[in-house]
Amino acid sequence: MTAKSILLKDFPADLRIDRMPKHVAVIMDGNGRWAKQRGLPRIMGHRKGVDALKTLLRCCRDWGIEALTAYAFSTENWGRPLEEVDFLMTLFERILRQELEEMIEENVQIQFMGNLAALPESLRLEIDRAMGKTQSNQGIKFTVATNYGGRQEILQACRAIALQVQKGNLQPDEIDESLFEQHLYTAGTPELDLLIRSSGEMRVSNFLLWQVAYSEIYITDTLWPDFHRDEFHRALVNYQQRDRRFGKLESPSTKR
Repeated sequence: MTAKSILLKDFPADLRIDRMPKHVAVIMDGNGRWAKQRGLPRIMGHRKGVDALKTLLRCCRDWGIEALTAYAFSTENWGRPLEEVDFLMTLFERILRQELEEMIEENVQIQFMGNLAALPESLRLEIDRAMGKTQSNQGIKFTVATNYGGRQEILQACRAIALQVQKGNLQPDEIDESLFEQHLYTAGTPELDLLIRSSGEMRVSNFLLWQVAYSEIYITDTLWPDFHRDEFHRALVNYQQRDRRFGKLESPSTKR
């Protein structure tokens, strides 16, 4: 048993520790449909979806996954009914207040990415407080994509690099993938290994467009509020069965 495995909690016997993803991202789709199927308001689906996210975060922490990124609110979601948008903003704020102390105790480092300036001031204050109080935590890195768009992320990185070129601090031929990634929201986070999408939709919906280049994608018909521990386990089993060659003929794990 390795030193790392000793720290793991309730680790499934059919998973290999050495093939676990370091970074998992999730598109949490299906909250509204889950509520509609039960004759409930859409907001009840969002509330139930929070419980599913908490379960996933704990699984990632217990099973040695270094980073989890959750797509909570896209730049396109502002087009939803005002009542639903207002509820989501209030829900985010309340969760941060209620869960922060537990996150601190569980050594979770909380990050938010996206155009946070457009969020309500009260929510921004809670976000700043949560990130500040957990920035020194050494456990799992939990990133919440809020008012986030993948194209917008790439554009802001281009603008930041162009400004450095304009100032004479950077030459165009010095721009490579490594430098570009330093200007993305995910700078300092392990490369994305596994992207999970619930509810059966077959698209990435403007999420982590740069980062998803060589990640494995797992689609499940399960609606997000029903995405529990067993469903995540199935996703990881499927992930570990993939041959990750990164465009090569032989995967790194098969080399001797």
